[in-house]
Amino acid sequence: MALTKNLFNVPNNLNANHPIEVSGRARDDVKLMVLDSLTGRTIHQKFHDLVSFIKAGDVLVLNNSRTIPSVLKGKQGKRDIEVRLSRRVTNDSWEVLIVGGLYASDKQIDFSNGITACIEGEGSELPLLMIRFSVSGQRLYEMFYQYGEPIRYEYIETPWPLDAYQTVYASVPGSVEMPSAGRAFTWKLINQLKRKGVSVVFLQLHAGLSYYGNDHWPVPSHHPESYNIPEETARIINDAKKKGNRIIAVGTTVVRTIETVADQCGFVQSGEGITTLYIKKGTPLKCVDGLVTGMHEPEASHLDLLSTLIEKEKLMSAYREAIQKEYLWHEFGDMNLIIPMENNQ
Repeated sequence: MALTKNLFNVPNNLNANHPIEVSGRARDDVKLMVLDSLTGRTIHQKFHDLVSFIKAGDVLVLNNSRTIPSVLKGKQGKRDIEVRLSRRVTNDSWEVLIVGGLYASDKQIDFSNGITACIEGEGSELPLLMIRFSVSGQRLYEMFYQYGEPIRYEYIETPWPLDAYQTVYASVPGSVEMPSAGRAFTWKLINQLKRKGVSVVFLQLHAGLSYYGNDHWPVPSHHPESYNIPEETARIINDAKKKGNRIIAVGTTVVRTIETVADQCGFVQSGEGITTLYIKKGTPLKCVDGLVTGMHEPEASHLDLLSTLIEKEKLMSAYREAIQKEYLWHEFGDMNLIIPMENNQ
């Protein structure tokens, strides 16, 4: 799947299993590896030093999608069922993963408070299924928030509250997993960037499931996600492109969104839609110049996207260096800025 499989291994002790705030430190005190996309040179800092590497006139684009509690416990007869939401399709229909794959396609699923769901068929790819709930809209979301839990993978030992899976600027509910590249931002850091003359703008891409279990990851080209780009965000990005300033995405979700709507000159249009864009080595990036992202496991397709910003050999060398310096992986882990540092202030 990913082009980097078996080129590096992440030791178990480098899987971040708790938010940094638990140890009394600020979110932006995680490590930051700055990676020059031109030379492969690395600089090791703290995330709050990001302001030193972003120039006045640059545009920082963040995903303000808010994480919802997407793990639901239900029953089919006497059998317990765990349903993980993946993508909202209509007001009452979702693509979901039934953990373990044990279910009866002809029996309804009973959830709390009398709400039920029926399985209507396969989702956009296996093992996802399409289910229809007996309620819709606000009432359905109320059930999610009252009875649901955040997704917690095996490296997370403690059931942290939903707030631990939010960025500080998250405002539009819809992601089933946190757009985690933005987790290290604090309002203090965002305001420092603005005072320097950096434009900070927002869009939404509601992130779906990134892992199906049993060493099964989504096929990126079969992984639709919904997005929305406000008019002001498009205008500020386009003005910056006209002036030759850099567009820096916070997260692969932002890269996917921007590149979905960018024309051949790198200008973007506002609007909403569904993207199935798969960005990999050889895919030209028309708008995005740099990326703030987390540390990605070797099987993740995110690394294919990173290879459009920097040569694979340079990326792998930097990742092996990060392992030596004990960077932490996953949503509570450390961060990586990939950017051309020529003439960078």
